[in-house]
Amino acid sequence: MRVLLVEDDDRVAHALVPALVKRGLAVRRLAAGREVLDLVGEVDVILLDLGLPDIDGMTLCRQIRAVSDVAVIVVSARGEVDDRIQALQAGADDYLVKPYDVGELVARVHAVRRRSADKGAVGEPVEFAGVRVDVGRHEVTVDGKPVGLSRKEFQVLAMVMAARGEVVRREQVLSEVWGRNGAAENRSLDVHVATLRTKLGRPDLVETVRGVGYRLAGRPE
Repeated sequence: MRVLLVEDDDRVAHALVPALVKRGLAVRRLAAGREVLDLVGEVDVILLDLGLPDIDGMTLCRQIRAVSDVAVIVVSARGEVDDRIQALQAGADDYLVKPYDVGELVARVHAVRRRSADKGAVGEPVEFAGVRVDVGRHEVTVDGKPVGLSRKEFQVLAMVMAARGEVVRREQVLSEVWGRNGAAENRSLDVHVATLRTKLGRPDLVETVRGVGYRLAGRPE
């Protein structure tokens, strides 16, 4: 697996790179953010520090997500809940606070990569109430017009549409899309669902089943 480490602290990088290589990962390291967008197509996972010398890490995360679905794990000393939420909303797939165990980091690398591969499984497009989700093309249209969604918004909608009116439990969404079920992720899920309803122009399409999860407001043909 190809990993891009974006870390400006030489001491951290010099300790981490050999540890990751020892565990079978191919690692390239950048000490700043300016070259990252040129390399997103050449790697499977990006480990992104937020405190970069040339660009704010949150900004860079949004830029990465705008051009690629590559898996991104934020690895930062910032441990506040608001920082985690902001990173997840910026498009990060996971968030790990320094200091951390290298074994846990490697496990998370494999987990986000596995989820990315799973999302690549192609099924038949699903359409309901004028909303059409084509997972193979990673495309959403409303009444035939394309709608731009973030990666997580797309994944949440795809899960709900694929369930065809059955309830999708919050725990399942959090596990498959966020990879964990903490307070930050729960709040982020609520934000993503609210934004998704607005972008689709269908506020009643995705129903909240209080205390359980989400479902379509009807069943596709």
